[in-house]
Formats: sequence, structure tokens, C-alpha cells
Amino acid sequence: MASISAEKLYKVFGRRPQRGVDALENGATRADLRKQGLTPAVIDASFDVTDGEIFVVMGLSGSGKSTLIRMVNGLLEPTSGSVSIDGDDVTRLGGEKLRAVRRDKVSMVFQHFALLPHRTVGENAAYALVISGVNRSEREQRASRALEMVGLGGWGGSMPGELSGGMRQRVGLARALASGTDIMLMDEAFSALDPLIRRDMQDQLIELQQELGKTILFITHDLNEAMRLGDRIAMMRDGRIEQIGTAEEILNDPVNNYVAEFVQDVDRTRVLTAANIMEPPVAVLGAEQGPQTAHKLMREHQTSVLPVLRRDRTLAGLVHEHDVAGAVRDSSEMRVQPADQVGTVPQDAHLVDLFASATEHPLLVVLDERDRVVGVIPRVTLLAALHTGPSEGGGPGATSETTTTGDLQPTGGAA
Repeated sequence: MASISAEKLYKVFGRRPQRGVDALENGATRADLRKQGLTPAVIDASFDVTDGEIFVVMGLSGSGKSTLIRMVNGLLEPTSGSVSIDGDDVTRLGGEKLRAVRRDKVSMVFQHFALLPHRTVGENAAYALVISGVNRSEREQRASRALEMVGLGGWGGSMPGELSGGMRQRVGLARALASGTDIMLMDEAFSALDPLIRRDMQDQLIELQQELGKTILFITHDLNEAMRLGDRIAMMRDGRIEQIGTAEEILNDPVNNYVAEFVQDVDRTRVLTAANIMEPPVAVLGAEQGPQTAHKLMREHQTSVLPVLRRDRTLAGLVHEHDVAGAVRDSSEMRVQPADQVGTVPQDAHLVDLFASATEHPLLVVLDERDRVVGVIPRVTLLAALHTGPSEGGGPGATSETTTTGDLQPTGGAA
């Protein structure tokens, strides 16, 4: 279900803005409208933000992203189009009904903290609750709990001037959490912070989201921040949404040259995960199968190593060509490299975290959350993923849909 839904949003500033919308719909450009004294800030924007999603709107200065978020919370009225929050069309609400939506359903985190300097940290965190009429005892408890969540337990009695910039932004985040709304709007919330503090706040938001599952509309001009935080990203340019997709989709399948050029310098190792580049193993061996079966599989599939799987598809280990050949030749027991000596990685691990293991292991085995084998990453595939997009039929860019656990059945007999 969509917590936020925007449909064909336009915002044109100037006299007779609806004429500007009509002109845009008939093919006019922004430059054409400027000649008429009109400024189109948002043009034909449509998107849905689902429950529990971090949806990032990313664009450079002047792209329309801040105007867009102000229409979402009702601070700006669209020239055309509609915005719904939990099914309520905020473009049709006014007065107390609109204030109730803002108060009960939506909280804001701003770029420049927006703290009240004459109130304590605790009072700032509880301020939205004061507006909502919550009694003092409850709002102090909720504010204290929110401050604990953002790592500011014990700072409630301090004044904002005593805090660093990063700490003040944490107070702003705590205020939004204390309000108890399911939807958070974050407008360039971390952009005023130093890079190290900014990354710390991103980590904080990711941890809180895993715990609380808020619906978050996040505005940023920083592509790396968008890629790191967003479940999905909307790329804006000149008032229009150019592309909506996951970080992987935008990085690997840009919709046009503008998006492609924009993402070309992104650090792929911090965006792509093991699941994005893993391949299905060419064959796997059942834990109860012997050297003759392993030898046959290796010859048929032209591979020098086979993962060995138990019946529950967890990893028992690896067998290597020289060990298989020796066991067949000598009619002896086949040596299996035990699982704890194999390079294994979780499927959600970012590529940057795989290189240490890849230097020791030419083949990485990818595991799901239940430690079942879902794919493999040869060292050459990891290196290729740094420079190429997705390939068809496995290899760099292959997804978990390509290599489901159901595909990984041992070949040639018992599992």
C-alpha cells in the first residue's frame, strides 16, 4: 500500500500558472515559459512511496526536489495534480483537516536543525507533542525514549548551543521520532553536516529504519547518499523525474544519457551487493556423493571446483580437481575442503566488503539468511563487476532471482 502517492504534479510560479501547465502539456519547454514570466519548478511528477520504504528524491540545485516535498506536506499548493497521504488527498484539504494530517501522520526533519535555542534538548525533542496536546509526563517519556534511540540519552537537560552540529541534527531526528508519525519527510537533512558526521547520521538512519520501519521521503543532492539510503530513488532534472528505480537499476540500467553520465563516477563497490553479481554454480555435489560423481561432473561442466551441499542446501565444503583425481586414481576417500575454510559471504554484502576474502579465495560462496547456498562469485567476476553493468544469464549483475536455492540441487543422484 502507498503511504504517499503523487499523480501528475505540476508547480508553476508566476501569473496564470495554469496556462503554464497547459503549455507544458502541449510540448512547451521551461525556456518557453520563462519568456512568459513563468517558472516551472515541478513538471508532471508521479510516484508512490510504499509503507516502510525509504524513497529518495535526488537532484541538483534547481531540479525541483524541495518544491516537490513542500507540495507533499501541503506547504505549497500544486498548480495541477494531486498528493495523497494514507489515502487523504492533501491537495483538497484545508484548515484543521490539513493541520491534522501534518500533526498526526507526517513529521519533518530539516536541513538546518530548526531547534528552538531557548528550550532544552528534551523540550525540543518533545515540541511536536506539545503542539499535539500530549500531557507533560507522556511527552517527556516519549522524548527521552527518542533521544535514547538517536544516541543522546542523558542530554535532555542540555541546551542546543552546547551540542555539535551532528548532535543537533540528532535532536531534530529525535523530535520526528517522538511525534510517533508513520511518515517522515527529510529535506536535505544531512547536507549541512561534515562528511564524517554525515555518514554517521546515515548509519543512524539505516539502523533506526531497520528497527522502526518508518515510511521516509528523503531529499538530497548527493548521489552517493541517495544510493546508500534509498530503497528506491527518483532522479530529477529541471523539474521532471527522469528515472525511478533501485540503486542497482539506476546504476546498471540508466534510462538516458543524463542519468548515465550522472552515475558514471559512483563507487559501484558501495552500491552493488553479492546478490547483484553472483552466478549459479555450474554444478554442485551432494554431501553423500563420491569421487566418481564429482569427477564426472567436473568433466561435463569443465570446472575445477565443486560446492558440496547438504540436503538442506547448506554448505558442507568444496572439492577441488586434484583431490578428486587422486581419490579416483587411488580408490581412496575424497578430501573435502571444510566449509569453515571456504570463502563465504552473505548475499547482501557490498562488494567493497568482499575483496579481503577474494584475495584468499578464488571462489566466494554466497549464502542467504538461513546459510543456504544461493550462488558463487569467481574472483574474475568480482573484478569485472567494477567496470561493467549487468550481463544476461548470470555473471555481473545476476540477481537472486537468477540463482534461487531451488536451482541448487546436487546433480547425479542423492542430495
